[in-house]
Amino acid sequence: MAAFLVADGGADPSGPRALTSDEANRLAITRFRNYEAHGRAVTITVPGTAGGLVVTGSVDYRGKRGYGVVHGTGRDTSSDGLVEWTATSVSVHPMANAPVHAPASPPRSAWYSRPLLSSGSSLDSSLTIALSLGSDRPDNAELLPQNGAAWWGRDQVDGHRVDVMTGPSSRDRSGTAGNVRYWVGSDGTMYRVRVSLGSEPRPVVIDFDTQKYVPVKPVPGVAPTR
Repeated sequence: MAAFLVADGGADPSGPRALTSDEANRLAITRFRNYEAHGRAVTITVPGTAGGLVVTGSVDYRGKRGYGVVHGTGRDTSSDGLVEWTATSVSVHPMANAPVHAPASPPRSAWYSRPLLSSGSSLDSSLTIALSLGSDRPDNAELLPQNGAAWWGRDQVDGHRVDVMTGPSSRDRSGTAGNVRYWVGSDGTMYRVRVSLGSEPRPVVIDFDTQKYVPVKPVPGVAPTR
């Protein structure tokens, strides 16, 4: 994920400051909470010069697979349709009149698969980020403050009171602390994530539980990728 990140602006006047031990513990388990829940419903707002895209769907954090419907938010609707993705591949089902929500079972035909691009595509970068927000183990809470994670303020997301925190530097890139911003509930639940893409002036925003989670079923005829 680090390849897509640049510094994220917009400081809360009440922050930043160092994390307390409780805040560090909650930030440390937030990706594990997604894995523990098996999967989460997501709305991914993808920036773009032609108006951007919105992906509405679900991510299975144990199966490492996402599925949803894509809608263009500007004049360009050429990407509209269904999408299913893994860490290495994207399968697309174009639709002229895409539904509000993806059907529970993917259509059996008319899918086109390609490798997931590691750069040059805001959509693929956003899908990669969404898939990376689950982990089968908590992070090390003691290392988060040492590596630059910070508390920025308080907010509300869909009636949930949350703390806004920024993550630490990436393991493979020093100086990237604060590139990812998390909206975290009192029990460590992740409600929103905002990440800036190097090629776009606006960030990717991923909102959780904006609709009912629908279990992700593999696209017919497409081999699973792990």
